[in-house]
Amino acid sequence: MKVYFLPIFVRQFSRLEFGLQQEATEKIEFFKDKKNHKQLKAHQLHGRLAKRYSFSVNYKTRIVFSYLSKNEVVLLAIGDHDVYDK
Repeated sequence: MKVYFLPIFVRQFSRLEFGLQQEATEKIEFFKDKKNHKQLKAHQLHGRLAKRYSFSVNYKTRIVFSYLSKNEVVLLAIGDHDVYDK
């Protein structure tokens, strides 16, 4: 799967502590194989984010993304549950 990054995602990612950046990078690589989506708890969001999806980096941190096509996604935001409010 091809992964693209919005500039805001890149800014949010750069503000994370180094260890969390490493963990997120590993999860993004893991996410590229669709077979791992269930293990990452990838799921569709609801309400005003209904056309977006999310997966877990760890217990606290989430990545919000959208599908561009069957094999392409764009990462929109990264952070704790407050990321759903942005």
